[in-house]
Amino acid sequence: MKLSEHETKEIFSKYKIPIPRGELTNSPAQARETATQVEAPVAIKAQILVAGRGRAGGILFANSPKEAELSSKKLLGTEIRGLKVQSVLVEEKLSIRKELYFGITLDRSRRSYVAIASSEGGVEIEEIAATTPEKIIKVFVDPLYGFRSYHARQIVKKLGYTGKQMKELATIFFKLYRVAMDYDAELCEMNPLIETDEGKFVAADARLIIDDNALYRHPNFQRRLMERDGAELTPQELETRKKVLAYVKLDGNIGVIGNGAGLVMATLDTIQLYGGKPANFLDVGGGASSDKMAAALELVFSDSRVEVVFVNVLGGITRCDEVAKGVLEVKSRIGFVKPMVIRLVGTNEEEGRQILTEAGIQVLDSMEEAAERAVEIAKTGR
Repeated sequence: MKLSEHETKEIFSKYKIPIPRGELTNSPAQARETATQVEAPVAIKAQILVAGRGRAGGILFANSPKEAELSSKKLLGTEIRGLKVQSVLVEEKLSIRKELYFGITLDRSRRSYVAIASSEGGVEIEEIAATTPEKIIKVFVDPLYGFRSYHARQIVKKLGYTGKQMKELATIFFKLYRVAMDYDAELCEMNPLIETDEGKFVAADARLIIDDNALYRHPNFQRRLMERDGAELTPQELETRKKVLAYVKLDGNIGVIGNGAGLVMATLDTIQLYGGKPANFLDVGGGASSDKMAAALELVFSDSRVEVVFVNVLGGITRCDEVAKGVLEVKSRIGFVKPMVIRLVGTNEEEGRQILTEAGIQVLDSMEEAAERAVEIAKTGR
């Protein structure tokens, strides 16, 4: 479960992690009032659950309360990457000497948390790793001993800080680790963590993702997850929640449907291997019925960005004939509004192939061949 920036900063504040002065508002008049109270140039930040909102125009700056009112008016009610902006965070614009990155996340291959820091903040950590990997500092956290104060000091020294600044920054790092542990975080980060012109450190942006499996320990967030509306979830995400499908919207144009999270992840990787970009992750789960497969297809068809749909099924407890019936159900009801590539292997494979073949639908048995064909269709339209 992703928390919005203002929610994460409220949590940071409880742990005495420095954050900018500001307030959440949902009207231009409130934005003007907040800017007046802050008595400084302000940043107006759309509160939507997407990455890269700054590049998408979701962060504006204002030098006066009047400008803050006008800037918030520009953002409120608009859509950014498919999500409607219903509130903005108005907070003081910080004087920046340097931007840093610090985060706590899971390293599943090591079966442990890892603390990641960089002297280059303000951009995605993956981008930093790709362009300047030497600026990435990692400390793997032993699950038995945890992240200690001396780990934090080691990281701060590698970032080049000493004396009072080293102590202050190490304290912030340790507090962020406590937040991550207390909230069962999959990811908890400050990006950027600002060093101001006065030599102080402030979390200019904050991100927290809670493991859904641990939400029973956080009843307030568990209730909110059930009550979320279109302001925080895309129409596709709302629909999949109703139909109990595992769906994540991505940035590409190739729709993906598979049975099992591992298979869907492998499908995404294979598409990218052949030069394509997946539009989504959609797992119909094991033992998916024809109704569930039909619902999944209609959902992916509804995404205007999708150029082609790749259905990849490896039948175990999922029956290929049920998958085929779901495909035909959609064909009879709304038709194939997008080109489709189908790979069908496993339980009742022959029955499934026969159902689709008799309907004039070609079925492939190689995931690689199917992925390559989907990428070709997406690129050429053929």
